[in-house]
Amino acid sequence: MHEAAFTIAVTPPFRLDLTAWALRRRKKNAIDNWDGEAYSRILVLQGTPVKITAVQGGSPKSPKLTVRLHSTKQLSLEQQTEAQVVLQKVLGLAVGVQPFQALAAKRLELRQLAEQFIGVRPPRFPTIFEALANAVACQQVSLDAGISLLNRLTEAYGLEFFDGIGTAHAFPRPEDVLNASEEGLRQLGFSRQKVRAIKEVAYAIASDDAQFGWLELASNEEALARLQAIHGIGRWSAEYVLLRGLGRLDVFPGDDIGGQNNVQALLGLAGRPDYAQLKNLTAGWSPYAGFVYFHLLLSKLHGKGVV
Repeated sequence: MHEAAFTIAVTPPFRLDLTAWALRRRKKNAIDNWDGEAYSRILVLQGTPVKITAVQGGSPKSPKLTVRLHSTKQLSLEQQTEAQVVLQKVLGLAVGVQPFQALAAKRLELRQLAEQFIGVRPPRFPTIFEALANAVACQQVSLDAGISLLNRLTEAYGLEFFDGIGTAHAFPRPEDVLNASEEGLRQLGFSRQKVRAIKEVAYAIASDDAQFGWLELASNEEALARLQAIHGIGRWSAEYVLLRGLGRLDVFPGDDIGGQNNVQALLGLAGRPDYAQLKNLTAGWSPYAGFVYFHLLLSKLHGKGVV
């Protein structure tokens, strides 16, 4: 087993534990792991599965991230650089949170929420494909059911990593899903509609990856239109990908039932707001409505005793 290590200086405040939970959402998530001290997952770097582990040192006011990579092959400088770039994105390390803190201090409904979870950064999925696959898996089912689907998909089709102790898998790449049979995906629990959707997502990205790279520079409207042109990707899925896949912190997925319930609880509303009502209610949180989405998720997890 080959190992490499490096440190990342992080602008305070920062808390790895909160950020990891905003990313993984449920205890049963077997892709993004948190053991109480370290965040880890398997990444495919230059075609090789590599285990990446991050541990926070210092305090939230003086944070430092120590990262270790493990691979069955010698780790190149290119792989180490790619790992750092991916981790910066996944853990939102380059996102400045001071403007959000300033906004929250002026909004009574956000002040306590922001103070309670100070140090969280807005996480992102490492690839647009993983974001879209998450959206497809979680459509019209509970989050627990959706994450179970993603766990099974990863175990069945993701590249395997074995460290001599246990086996883990990287999230499947588009080509891995394209090579999967429809029957194989159905046996994992995907409906016929979801099989078609995830296959079309994989095909779209594998055949024109550059166009999906363009989404990083596209406006929200352009990105939404491109995403919704894919079979099986509707308004909720597209807005979900904008937030969790492209890091658009001004986007609060308006059709997200969990998000609607969380806003209802935060504001003490008599009923759950619909899409139009939610957009109106969150307008005052611009351009950080999506960041509030993550805070509300943590608040729900805290209420369950998870965080």
